[in-house]
Amino acid sequence: MPAVNPQILVWARESAGFDVATASKKLALTDSKTSSAIEKLHTYEVGQRAPSRPLLVRMAKQYRRPLLTFYLSEPPRAGNRGEDFRTLTQAVEPSQNALVDALVRNVRARQEIVKDALVSAQDREALQFVGSYEFDRGIEGLVESIQQSIGLDREQYRQFRTQAEAFKYLRTCVEETGVFTLLLGNLGSYHTNLSTEVFRGFALSDNIAPFVVINDQDAKAAWSVTLLHEVAHLWLGETGISGGTYERSVEKFCNEVASEILVPEVELRARFDYDALTDRNSSIDAIDFLASSWKVSSRLLAFRLLRQSAINRQQFEQLGKFFFERWEAERTKQKAKDRSSDGGPSYYKLKRHRVGTALLNASERLLRSGELSTTRAATVLGVRALKVEKMFNEPRLA
Repeated sequence: MPAVNPQILVWARESAGFDVATASKKLALTDSKTSSAIEKLHTYEVGQRAPSRPLLVRMAKQYRRPLLTFYLSEPPRAGNRGEDFRTLTQAVEPSQNALVDALVRNVRARQEIVKDALVSAQDREALQFVGSYEFDRGIEGLVESIQQSIGLDREQYRQFRTQAEAFKYLRTCVEETGVFTLLLGNLGSYHTNLSTEVFRGFALSDNIAPFVVINDQDAKAAWSVTLLHEVAHLWLGETGISGGTYERSVEKFCNEVASEILVPEVELRARFDYDALTDRNSSIDAIDFLASSWKVSSRLLAFRLLRQSAINRQQFEQLGKFFFERWEAERTKQKAKDRSSDGGPSYYKLKRHRVGTALLNASERLLRSGELSTTRAATVLGVRALKVEKMFNEPRLA
């Protein structure tokens, strides 16, 4: 067995966001008569002792790194998550940012596999819209370009019974342009759930295999605007993470684009009952009514009213707090209902829903043509190799 560079152990722990005390607990190190768990880990990290393979396996799992990483001669360079567009309202624990980095690494690996296979199969021409727009050309031009490219029929979007069905339609419009969309809010376990304070979505720009990821821990009513926000990043040719508040200029820009596509200012002025903005309760009722009709979140509608100066910042913050707390209460209630129910979609239907039709179809096509092995298809789909065929054959979640 090759020797392990202790610097790798330190790098892996720190990049996972753990201090020595936390890491020693996660690695199940225990105190003994001669040394504490923390001291034991320290001896490995300074090279006084060589870690056993079982310990390295535990480190690989807890630090979320491939086992082979620990046999590198030196720590790898920092991974590129792209531009960090987030403006976070509160400090985020290092372990949470480490989970975001792990999620980005995971999706990047999927993207590279798909891109290589598509290029090898000569399955796709370069997508001209990626990086086709410049920030200083203004919001209106990008709104028009995206709408024309994805073929979104806003009235059809609004006719669906639920926001989930409307999002499904929008997602299909986006995927038909060649964008792969994933719903991912953790690393495969609820223990790694990432809140929207950490990230709402991210875009991996590429003219062969562009990827958009939406944090599915967010309210379903917010998925559509997040999807269009990240699509705007692709048009700008930008790779990066979005989340928290939208105070940076590029984030404001992409948010304005997404908002204008779903809630055009001209229509809002014509359809919204501005006379209802006299008190909090009537404001909520009026916002909820139009948001439900247009299949957008109430917070998005409040944001548009803020941009029109129909409400002030304080009113917007109060309304936003109300809408968020109401959603949290509804989510808690739904979780309790789900736990007490024996039904619900199968594992495969949920997986297919999160992966998206475009990535499923491309993976199956490339597997059948021999451009993807079953193992690599499994990596792309985020399942074990034995489950790949089941993923293809299971009906899609409605």
